[in-house]
Amino acid sequence: MKGIELPPYLPARETKDAILVNIFVQPRSSRNKISGIHGDDLKINLTAPPVGGAANRMCIKFFAKSLGWPKSFIEIKSGHSGRRKVLKISYDGNNLSKNNKARLITRLIKFIKS
Repeated sequence: MKGIELPPYLPARETKDAILVNIFVQPRSSRNKISGIHGDDLKINLTAPPVGGAANRMCIKFFAKSLGWPKSFIEIKSGHSGRRKVLKISYDGNNLSKNNKARLITRLIKFIKS
């Protein structure tokens, strides 16, 4: 798993301790799912309404469950009140090993292809 990099089709970029994913959220959908690429974003359908931060919480929960990643390592970096958001998924919190970066990228690729 060493040396794995983000594929060019993935609307994401790396920082020193995280991966930032550009997402477009469609709230009040019939089910939680990935709908594919929407412009420069990954389109996510969520059942939660865009009221009182419910869709933001559902977004974090959906990514955490789908990736098998701790919710505490996922946060909305920007776009709290809009449909376009930047999701920060940390892989180096609490001095985690560098293998977590490769594991996270692998899981993101599988998640998006599912």
